[in-house]
Amino acid sequence: MRKVMTLLLALNLALPLSLSSAFAAEYPSKPIKIIVPSKAGGSTDTGARVFIKAAKKYWPDAKFVIKNVPGSGGQKGFEEIAKAKKDGHTIGMIFTTQVVAHVVAKRARYTLDSFHVMGNVMQDPLIVAVPKDSPITGMEDFIKEAKARSLTTAVNGIGSDDFVAAKKLEAQTGVAFNLLPTKGSTEQKAMILGGHVDASIMNLSQLHSQHKAGTARIIAILDDNRSEILPEVKTATEQGFPVTMTATRGFVAPAGVDKDKLAKLDDLLAKVQKDEEFIAECKKDVFFLLPMSGEAYLEYLQGLQAETQTFYDKNPW
Repeated sequence: MRKVMTLLLALNLALPLSLSSAFAAEYPSKPIKIIVPSKAGGSTDTGARVFIKAAKKYWPDAKFVIKNVPGSGGQKGFEEIAKAKKDGHTIGMIFTTQVVAHVVAKRARYTLDSFHVMGNVMQDPLIVAVPKDSPITGMEDFIKEAKARSLTTAVNGIGSDDFVAAKKLEAQTGVAFNLLPTKGSTEQKAMILGGHVDASIMNLSQLHSQHKAGTARIIAILDDNRSEILPEVKTATEQGFPVTMTATRGFVAPAGVDKDKLAKLDDLLAKVQKDEEFIAECKKDVFFLLPMSGEAYLEYLQGLQAETQTFYDKNPW
């Protein structure tokens, strides 16, 4: 009898462990939802879909679904990622500078600690653009004209990467732009093409085609290096104005997810980052790759938040 009881006790103790191992091995046991904090069809949304195509090679039995949560410069989507169920079946994309700008401005119901940062995938360097008939041909002209009069300069909303880049230029040169916040890159593009503003600070992906067609003019790239797709356009640094800014697009999960599941997610992203077909697809769609590990991207985000805080403290928005 004692032997039977001992055997039953051993089975009872072992059963939960076996079930736990089985559940862990089954992950993901349901579709992985990717929250995209923007409208369908945009560059962030397209980036998520390119990621899924590559991810299916490594997780062939997994199903991925996208949930678009636009609004408030990404804030609604970021908050939904942060409060998502911590079961490893919800991840999301973030983009800068907005993800930290909302924290700095005390609007966000999240902090960077609300996320497990998986890593970064893409970037989109900023540019300074003017209408095709503008007399401004370079950064020296641009700043000289801005000192003579207040140039109306379009940016993609208060606290955006465009906005912060403009503030960096103001701090460096002593000029004061008449910043015109827009509802997005489509509006910015229309203003430049129609000659309705003096300039626009926006992303390279949004205007490179128009520059090539001669319907707009990019006078500077706000990056450390010239772009491969527009090698003739000098960086702002080359022109004597060392200001850089880029929009990054990476992946996060809610903080608090089981560490084994997070390790699998991190490994999946690392595989996609190095996948040759994924890299080729990104180049075809004019996505500029900037792969970072979770640790490196978190450090980048923390530094960007600190930098953004300095601009906010001087001129709250």
